[in-house]
Amino acid sequence: MTLTKKQQALCDTHDFDFSDLSALFLNCTLKPTGTLSHTEHLLRVPYEIMKTNGIHVDMVRPVDLDIPPGVYPDMREHGFASDEWPELCEKVMAADILILATPIWLGEESSVCRRVIERLYGESGKLNDKDQSIYYGRVGGCIVTGNEDGIKHCAMTVFYALQHLGYVIPPQADAGWIGEAGPGPSYADEDSGGPENDFTQRNATFMTWNLMHLALLLKQAGGIPAHGNQRSAWQAGCRFDYPNPDYR
Repeated sequence: MTLTKKQQALCDTHDFDFSDLSALFLNCTLKPTGTLSHTEHLLRVPYEIMKTNGIHVDMVRPVDLDIPPGVYPDMREHGFASDEWPELCEKVMAADILILATPIWLGEESSVCRRVIERLYGESGKLNDKDQSIYYGRVGGCIVTGNEDGIKHCAMTVFYALQHLGYVIPPQADAGWIGEAGPGPSYADEDSGGPENDFTQRNATFMTWNLMHLALLLKQAGGIPAHGNQRSAWQAGCRFDYPNPDYR
C-alpha cells in the first residue's frame, strides 16, 4: 500500500527523529497469513507511515501462533502442551508502540484480540527497573474494521485493558472503518470506499502521528516518573506525599 499525497507530505516535511523507536502491530484477524485480511489493509496505513519515518516495525497475526488461553506468562507450566506466547511477548516488550487491530464480530472485538489481552495481562505482575508496571513508558493504539457497528465500543474495551496494564494512550489513538449494516463489501473489497474514506484516513493518520509523538516524548523523558506508582514502596507502607515516618 502506498501513502496518500497528504500522508507522504507529512512524512517529508518535519525534522523529528523517530528512528530510535520500535512498533509492533498485532493483527487479531481470524484469518491466517496468506488469507486476505481487511483489518490488515487498514493497519497498513500506520505501518507504512511509521516505516517511512524510520521506526522499526513488525506485524504479526497471533492466529498463526499456538497461543492457549490463560493469564500466566507461560501456559506450558499450567497444563498446556505448547505455548508460543513467550516468543511473541519478547516482541511486545521490545516495542515502544503497540497497536492492536481487530475485526468486529457480533459487536465485539475478535476472540483472538481478547486472548492477546488476556496474555498481556499475564505479564502485568512484572516490573521495570523503576519498580513500575513493565508496560510503563509504552504507548498503545487500536484499529478496528467490520461490516457492523462497534468501532468505538471495541476501541473502548481495548483501551481500558491497555491503560489498566500501564500503557499510555495518546489523544485520538483509534481509527476504524465499517461498511453498511449487514452483508456487504469489506474494507479491501473493490468499490467498498474504505481506502478512499477521508474520515478513516484522517483518523488513521492522526492516530499514527500521536502515537509516534508521545512515544518519542516518553523515550526522551526516560518513561513515566517513578513517584507515587512503585508497588514495592506501597507494599512497604509508603504513602508517598502523606506523612509516613515508618517508611525507609
